[in-house]
Amino acid sequence: MNPPVILPLTRYRITAVMHDELRLPDYAGSLLRGVFGATLRKAACMTGMPACPACPLWRTCPYPALFETPPQPTQLRQQFSQVPNPYVIEPPPLGTRSIGAGEALVFHMVLIGAQAQRQLPLVQYAWQRALKQGLGKERIPGELVAMEATEPFASEGNVDDVDQPEQLTLQIQTPLRLQHNGHALGPDELSPRVLLSQLLRRTSLMLELHMGIHPAPFDAPALLSLSESLQDDRSQLHWKDWTRYSTRQRQEMTLGGVLGAWTLHGQLAPFLPWLHLGQWLHLGKNATMGMGGYRLMPA
Repeated sequence: MNPPVILPLTRYRITAVMHDELRLPDYAGSLLRGVFGATLRKAACMTGMPACPACPLWRTCPYPALFETPPQPTQLRQQFSQVPNPYVIEPPPLGTRSIGAGEALVFHMVLIGAQAQRQLPLVQYAWQRALKQGLGKERIPGELVAMEATEPFASEGNVDDVDQPEQLTLQIQTPLRLQHNGHALGPDELSPRVLLSQLLRRTSLMLELHMGIHPAPFDAPALLSLSESLQDDRSQLHWKDWTRYSTRQRQEMTLGGVLGAWTLHGQLAPFLPWLHLGQWLHLGKNATMGMGGYRLMPA
């Protein structure tokens, strides 16, 4: 079954002008998520309590609703102490190292679900304040110029001219970190089933928690059984490490994932709607900071 034609899911382009040269890490997703979260909390918090779960407003405050979604029961058998948040920050392209004084810093943000989209004025205000206070170690200030909706979700995608696709390529643009029992999987350890099982799980959670759609409009066991018949070509994938500073742990952390082209072969039509949706949701660990971003391309 195809997903609904209209979903409350929109990608926004954020444009800011920097007042001085901004030096970026190799991957800026962690930096942008960190400043957004800190500023959003200051803007939304009414009690000043140090930790959200102890706050009497925990389940009604817009900050945890957006940035630290409270755990709740789901239709999945496995219950989660942490559940996906209803946003994805998509940083400038991997390897963008500096933005000159007077130049535009451009990145994107996906808001997932009607509740998150109702908070758009607060989200925009948080970005305005974060930029004014400054980015990076040098706290380079900037000015928010625009936050514009560029790509609302539609069930039709860039591969819909293929009625019965038998070969598709995921062009993975930001590190895709799929894990099994806490172990990050390299190119040789991946498979179509691993990819699709994690795609269906994230999709199911996002539909239920943030879009009010449950049960999920697909038969996950049947799709996973079908995924066993798929073939794939991972020869164009490679591992990419990057380092970020964890404020919570107060240390540098090395993360990584696979980049490149991952081609799937076989009976792909039943998976196409969910692979298409995954271009907005991203996949794998740290999806909220833009990891696991890909585009579908006809192979």
